[in-house]
Amino acid sequence: MTDHKDRLSFSEFPPVSTSAWEEKIRLDLKGKDYEKKLIWKTLEGLRIKPYYRKEDLAYLDPSQALPGEFPYLRGAKKTNNRWQIRQQVQVVDPAEANHKALDLIRKGITSLDFVLSKNHRLTQDATEKLLKHIPLPDIELNFSGCGAEASVEMLVKALHAAGHENDACSGSVDFDPLGRLCIKGHFSFDSETLSSEMLARLNRETGHLPRFRTLAVNARYFGNAGASALQELAFGLAMGAEYLGLLTDQGIFVKDAAGKMGFNFAVASNYFLEIAKYRAARFLWSKILGAFDPGCKVPMHIHAETSRWNLSVYDPYVNILRTATESMSAVLSGVDSLTVLPFDITFEKPSGFAERIARNQQIILKEEAYFDKVMDPAAGSYYIENLTASLAGECWKLFLEVQQKGGFVACMKEGFIQERINETARQRDLAIATRKEFSVGTNQYPNFKEVYSDKPRDYATECGCTCRDANCSCDQDCCKDSDSCRCDCHGETCDCSCCNADKRIVQPIRQYRGTKEFEKLRLQTDLGGKRPRVFMLTIGNLSMRHARSQFSCNFFAGAGYEVIDNPGFKTVEEGINAALAEKADVVVLCSSDEEIAVFAPEAHEMLKDKAILVIAGAPPCMEELKARGIENYIHIRSNVLETLKEYHQKLWI
Repeated sequence: MTDHKDRLSFSEFPPVSTSAWEEKIRLDLKGKDYEKKLIWKTLEGLRIKPYYRKEDLAYLDPSQALPGEFPYLRGAKKTNNRWQIRQQVQVVDPAEANHKALDLIRKGITSLDFVLSKNHRLTQDATEKLLKHIPLPDIELNFSGCGAEASVEMLVKALHAAGHENDACSGSVDFDPLGRLCIKGHFSFDSETLSSEMLARLNRETGHLPRFRTLAVNARYFGNAGASALQELAFGLAMGAEYLGLLTDQGIFVKDAAGKMGFNFAVASNYFLEIAKYRAARFLWSKILGAFDPGCKVPMHIHAETSRWNLSVYDPYVNILRTATESMSAVLSGVDSLTVLPFDITFEKPSGFAERIARNQQIILKEEAYFDKVMDPAAGSYYIENLTASLAGECWKLFLEVQQKGGFVACMKEGFIQERINETARQRDLAIATRKEFSVGTNQYPNFKEVYSDKPRDYATECGCTCRDANCSCDQDCCKDSDSCRCDCHGETCDCSCCNADKRIVQPIRQYRGTKEFEKLRLQTDLGGKRPRVFMLTIGNLSMRHARSQFSCNFFAGAGYEVIDNPGFKTVEEGINAALAEKADVVVLCSSDEEIAVFAPEAHEMLKDKAILVIAGAPPCMEELKARGIENYIHIRSNVLETLKEYHQKLWI
């Protein structure tokens, strides 16, 4: 047997104090600003330290409540971390949708999301066909899309017709008047009063379905509009509180109302922050319920959907990597169910292959990584516990600010919520435009050979109103671009914003993807019939010319330009002649700052108007070169998007 006497123990190492660590760090920084170099400030304004220690938990006590115990910071489950694997099923023909649903169940799905179409409303007969042979109560049934709330009554009758008990069905209906207010700009009913009455009626009618949630809170609309995690959480909680107020005013008990509500969030790519977001969400919702009724201890039910805002059209397989990390964040934080969006949803109706990949991502996390076995693995983590506490604290401040202004609807009418989200979205757009935030395959490391021959249809953010009206006021990309508009409602009974501009009481929140503007630029190149050629004139210092040519290739390939890299030239004349032989539209001089001062004037003189000369870098002699007519420069401080738009104009694209 192994002798354990010589086993290493931590007691052999003396403890190191925080002050000692700090002293060593400052010594290594050699006078550089500690705050600027090592403190990270998130989009939410949270201050993240470079390291955390046990003493950082001194004011926190994560052991106060166990998983499954109020206030549910550590999750609502006591014995496992199981979640429902959900996938969407488009309902056009009920029999076909049923066939697909049964196939998905055989392949591992435990939660179905039937997406209803406004052109194919469910009837009682269609509902029974849709549910035929589905093994209740093992499978969740969820209804979303047009007229989803009308499916509840037919669902109850279909259950009884099939001989099931009332508690056989679990799931939800995506009925969310406040969510529609956010993205449409008006209520789906004649007035706010009718909306609240509808809420009350819906909950009374489904009171006999104890495992069915009949009211959705779609905080995901904020995340998919470019909001920060803090804003998505705070405004989502404000929506939930508004619903509680509406329902309790109708005489419904807080416990009953909370039990019928489900929160839908978008899980974004900030791995640890997303884990903290869902932990904070459960804690804060418990706090809100306690304000309505101190005895109410109903846990928040959370469904997560991978972010639409993060998805890209170009190099779409990177979307699989994005949804993989997002899925891990959601699952580790203890969500109740999860939808992974197919990687191709940004450019086509999702294929069977893409749906399979999306489905299998969750199955791998459950069956191979065993993420369903461990409850709240983040508990006790110095970093994540502090991140959770910081996020919850700042979120609570924003939530209270909304309440002090009169609540969610009042803030929407005032424009407060839209203004906050739009400002954050502008910051994120700028970060993408300047490549402070990378989107691999789009604004960084693009696939040089990828070209679209037809304009893709974006199923991820398409609003569905598709009015083909040049004067459309719905503010969604599909209405701004008539080529992707597919509205057939003719304004009769449609509730989309463009068909009901006169009913609008708030400015809608625009759903879009962060890479959209880059993609528009590249699509102009792909579909424009002209693909500019960009030639790298690499010369001089070996390391600098290589680094700057790589930077420049990524820069111009982001707009779909054909880039021609080179190992290096001995003279400027040799490089210019090679560029002209390649019929280059743009010639990029790649060298060191010192050498550019000599090479740039020579290249400018030889090239003249035969092609556009661009200098890679921002050399100290830039102003002198500009005075000599050398006007074009690209460097790490460039706004890549705006610069590429300028070259589009110069090249007549």
